[in-house]
Amino acid sequence: MLLCGFGCSSSKPTPDPLASWQPDFKEQPNQVIVNDYQNYIQQLPPEERKLATVDDWREDGTGQHAIKITVGLDGTNWRHVLIYDKENKRIKTVKYASGDSHS
Repeated sequence: MLLCGFGCSSSKPTPDPLASWQPDFKEQPNQVIVNDYQNYIQQLPPEERKLATVDDWREDGTGQHAIKITVGLDGTNWRHVLIYDKENKRIKTVKYASGDSHS
């Protein structure tokens, strides 16, 4: 019996790293975070930079915050998630494809 060998893959979609986080629309992100994510966007390649949009900011209930940036490029939505600690220092960056783009 031959089971899925070479050339056969069933890749699972990347889970949203902010799935358990709550929207944080009570207030705008701290200016330190705003400066950091704007700088992050400016460091993207030119094609990505002009398509980047800040979709969402979230909090995890412990004082950490995150910004979700979407870049719709070549038919794919790329998510860039910037995660910040309680002192508003970026501690993690996650980039993953999250589906089709219609832009």
